[in-house]
Amino acid sequence: MNTKSFFALLLCAMGAMTVYAQDAVDAKPASTNVPMAQYPKVTADNRGVFRISAPKAQEVVVDICGKKYNMTNDGQGVWTATTDPLVVGPHYYALEIDGARVNDPSSRTVYGCGLDMSYIEIPETAEEAAYYTYNKDVQHGQVRLCQYWSNVEQKQRQCYVYTPAEYEQNPTKRYPVLYLQHGMAENETGWHIQGRMANIMDNNIASGKAVPMIVVMDNGNCDYGFGSKPGEQFNEFGASFYKVIVEDIIPYIDATFRTLTDRENRAMAGLSWGGFQTFNTTMANIDKFSHVGSFSGAIFSLAAGDVKTLYDGVFADADKFNSQIHTLFIGTGSEENLGSQKVNDNLNAAGIKTHFYLSEGTAHEWLTWRRCFNQFVPLIFKNK
Repeated sequence: MNTKSFFALLLCAMGAMTVYAQDAVDAKPASTNVPMAQYPKVTADNRGVFRISAPKAQEVVVDICGKKYNMTNDGQGVWTATTDPLVVGPHYYALEIDGARVNDPSSRTVYGCGLDMSYIEIPETAEEAAYYTYNKDVQHGQVRLCQYWSNVEQKQRQCYVYTPAEYEQNPTKRYPVLYLQHGMAENETGWHIQGRMANIMDNNIASGKAVPMIVVMDNGNCDYGFGSKPGEQFNEFGASFYKVIVEDIIPYIDATFRTLTDRENRAMAGLSWGGFQTFNTTMANIDKFSHVGSFSGAIFSLAAGDVKTLYDGVFADADKFNSQIHTLFIGTGSEENLGSQKVNDNLNAAGIKTHFYLSEGTAHEWLTWRRCFNQFVPLIFKNK
């Protein structure tokens, strides 16, 4: 790149970060902005303030998970919009510039809704957010990006693997493993980035609430929205993952990390469609898992009819099931309507022991799933 081109790019980047006419004095740059970007901002009453320079545009809209706000041109080509108060937690959003949907160049992108999306985090109070916030006073584990070969799919795959802080300090110790799944139209990066998994694990282990464990986050083969693949039937969506986790992922993790390989030391949990996949995987492989978690899980069949007939009758003998599955966790947000309470009630009526958790004030969103994960990990691997 020549010097002229470099400075042209530099000026372009600086233009995207220019501080324009002053808005609400209580507005602060969002924590999810790219370095030095002043917008988007978050006001004290949780409104998002969005701003972009688009001098040739005729219409600019900010779309936050389906709710759209028309942006106003200041006459110099700088477009601004302030939203209604937003609920705390992360929100996916995009800009529409003359009908073209684009990401905000001033905001970080994450994978969600089957796309790379801009996102903005509306902060909770420091006290509320403490469990998923980086704490400089505790030891921290590592999150590794691991690549491996899938014999089932005959291709390369990748997963993220969390190891606790003490993993490097105790070279002979072996650890239990939690397989943690994302939802529909998300991927293996979700729990690591949006879910704040590592901070939640570090804080729980440091406080003595959770035992040190390995956490594996892999792609559930449902990283697009159902209906995107022509001709795919509903029961086929993400179903290819079941063979992959049993024949590829678990053997790879056990061969690569110092794991405890018996069923007593293996757990699986997932959010939304990942909760559905978790039940389908674990209920068919009780010889391999002893702890199960569903966070806003799409386990609708358990909300209707006789649960004793489902999953080849695994719930028919409650005493046997309860002796094998040491933790069965059902979590949901109070603003959701997925029937999780009914699922829990039906299982309890059949004699199945559960741990039910209701996240107050949250919907089908990452704040619900952070809270569910925070409630789940202290329960598992403590049956001995």
